[in-house]
Amino acid sequence: MSVVILISGRGSNMRALVEAGLPVAAVISNQASAAGLAYARERGLATAVVEHAGYPSREAFDAALAAEIDRFRPRLVALAGFMRILAPAFVRRYEGRLLNIHPSLLPAFPGLHTHARALAAGVKVHGATVHFVTPELDHGPIVIQAAVPVQSGDDEDTLAARVLAQEHRIYPQAIAWFLGGRLVLEAGRVRVADPDARQLLFAEA
Repeated sequence: MSVVILISGRGSNMRALVEAGLPVAAVISNQASAAGLAYARERGLATAVVEHAGYPSREAFDAALAAEIDRFRPRLVALAGFMRILAPAFVRRYEGRLLNIHPSLLPAFPGLHTHARALAAGVKVHGATVHFVTPELDHGPIVIQAAVPVQSGDDEDTLAARVLAQEHRIYPQAIAWFLGGRLVLEAGRVRVADPDARQLLFAEA
């Protein structure tokens, strides 16, 4: 049972997954310049680049990306800062085994610039969400969330840093649950098959 991780940049969540000892088969990026590729190579992991700019359409890129993923026969595909919207056909191909981590407490603030939007909205609690990917952007069934308080002196950078620390904590947990067969999808919701599992983790203030 292995995981293929998709990245577009520095790959900090990818690092967290690797350092958690999860069975990562490969790291694939849509950007040859992605800093996370160097880290993956240093760790002896297989890497590949499928640059979206080299394809005439989203569908052609998705097909090439899927072909590269399938070479590694992964049990799970994990998006870790992968900055491409995937077409419905791609999502359906990996239905039930495609996870993403998003820097907000979904369904609040889907899409980009989540920390700035949280501060502008004046919310008192912000955080991160691991969810199954569906064709609707950032709206798949939620696996686990971590919350952090929004402090009075926060700016976008300080809030992002505290949220990122929680991302590094919950993404490995979610994937370990998945690989252990402990995630149960029922009517569009996720249940962890463990009475002690907490569905919402709160960070320290």
